[in-house]
Amino acid sequence: MCCDQDEKRKSHHSDEMKKNMISRLNRIEGQIRGVKGMIERDTYCDDVLNQVAAIQAALNSVGTLLLEGHMRSCVMERIQAGDDAVVDELLATMKKLMK
Repeated sequence: MCCDQDEKRKSHHSDEMKKNMISRLNRIEGQIRGVKGMIERDTYCDDVLNQVAAIQAALNSVGTLLLEGHMRSCVMERIQAGDDAVVDELLATMKKLMK
């Protein structure tokens, strides 16, 4: 079950999924520290921008994984329970992700 209406809203990812996302986020965190170091060392702008693009792609990948899991569990469960408001919530979230 995900996003149970009777509990505070929270998801229930498998341990494998959590491990995967945490690993990805740890790499992203390292990449961000690397970009900070590049800027401190006055690295050529194009090289820094390429690293920023890689970070954005990695964050998009994490977002895609989360969105897929959310749609397959939380959204499906709430629709099946008759809670159509979840569709508006999902659309607002997707607009934010697509900026």
